[in-house]
Amino acid sequence: MNGILNILKPPGMTSFDVVAYLRGLLKVKKIGHTGTLDPGAVGVLPVCIGKATKVIEYLTDKDKVYRAELTLGISTDTQDSLGRILKEAKVNLSENDIAAAVKSFVGSYNQLPPMYSAIKKNGKKLYELARSGIEVERSPREVTIHFINILSIKENKVIFDVGCSKGTYIRTLCADIGEKLGCGGHMSFLVRMKAGCFNINDSLTVEQIREMADNGTIEKAFIGIEKVFDDFERICLDKEEEKRFLNGGFIKLEGSVPALSQKVCVFGENENILALGETVLNKKGELSLKPLKIFI
Repeated sequence: MNGILNILKPPGMTSFDVVAYLRGLLKVKKIGHTGTLDPGAVGVLPVCIGKATKVIEYLTDKDKVYRAELTLGISTDTQDSLGRILKEAKVNLSENDIAAAVKSFVGSYNQLPPMYSAIKKNGKKLYELARSGIEVERSPREVTIHFINILSIKENKVIFDVGCSKGTYIRTLCADIGEKLGCGGHMSFLVRMKAGCFNINDSLTVEQIREMADNGTIEKAFIGIEKVFDDFERICLDKEEEKRFLNGGFIKLEGSVPALSQKVCVFGENENILALGETVLNKKGELSLKPLKIFI
């Protein structure tokens, strides 16, 4: 089995739980997800199986889109509704004030990763330390908020869609908005609508996956790894070029070709994806294609 499953992660399961469940169900060894979702969150969780695990690093780098609910006036130690309440405050703010604070986070800003996260410090995951009552120093990381679309503001609840770069914690974004407004806040629900090219409208529940596995139609659920590189230029090789390329050789490019230092998706003679390649200059100074990562 090789390919990507677009899973609709349910609440209550960790991303690791989903992978473990699919490993047992499909009887596969090579399997991994492409970006952790909090246990209480739901939404798109692409899971790579077999040779598709080679593209996990490229999927993890992709932008994400979420739908979140921010509850103002209540701060928790986990920055979501599952945590211990640290502080409560009255919310006496106009909709315009709230909207302005939310929108002010569009762009790049330095976000301090939460203690309840899978980031490692000296070999230990932060959430493991947090559960032991230990808080350690963390370094802020620059994240980019591409857009925020506010869907509703009712009393102390704000529902919004947000597009962001990899590594962005929406829990922390909600807490930061609450802090800016002076009343605190936490994320009260989260749905991942999109991860790279994978959309929630096309996702499958674990129950649907199990049904397809039981009736022998599971192959229909698999998405080819070329989907990850839909926005890359494509180069097709003939049989001789394919053999040389897969052995690490450079392929001289002629005619209408991509620019220098560009990553491209490389296909074989039978239109199967072979690798991710990059355009470089060979020893003769000619524009050529070299392999970056082989997928077969």
